[in-house]
Amino acid sequence: MIGHSSIARKTCESYDNYIKGTLFDLPRLTNHSMLVMTIGTAPFTEQQKMQIAIGADHAGLPLKEQLTPWLESSGHLVVDLGAFDLDPNDDYPDFAEAVARSVQSGQAERGIICCGSGVGASITANKVSGVRAGLCHDTYSGHQGVEHDDMNVICLGARIVGLDLSKEIVTAFLGASFIPEPRFQRRLDKLNRVEAEG
Repeated sequence: MIGHSSIARKTCESYDNYIKGTLFDLPRLTNHSMLVMTIGTAPFTEQQKMQIAIGADHAGLPLKEQLTPWLESSGHLVVDLGAFDLDPNDDYPDFAEAVARSVQSGQAERGIICCGSGVGASITANKVSGVRAGLCHDTYSGHQGVEHDDMNVICLGARIVGLDLSKEIVTAFLGASFIPEPRFQRRLDKLNRVEAEG
């Protein structure tokens, strides 16, 4: 297990007036597969800056090592939960759980997990109560998962997507917020009921 004492030592003010609505004001589309979005890596506003937990196994380590300084340069407080060294024998559940626990406890506002495909990380993170992790390899899923499903952890497959696309996906993820419409809240309530029933 990975200790979380380093997280407790790093605190930041909560963002009470976190951006309302959505980063993208898009018309309703009948075929989302045709949607092409170019959001680049524009700097985050003060309201969008937050505390982020990030973790990766050996397969995701190179991507994590590139995303971390980029996030910090954007003004985010990044809590790196490992891995810190390349160990082909390490196991993704250890790092996925560490990130998920930090989000669950409120020590991090959002989480990012990198592994080979992102699949194992998302499965593991979703075992932690209160965590809604999504595997995202496109920008639409990156923001829609937050807006509609209140996703709070994003999983990236470092063997699937490169650095530039990963930055765009993470930008979409961090720039979005849950849309409190009745239909989305109703579905989230049902999701929480399923989780509570086990």
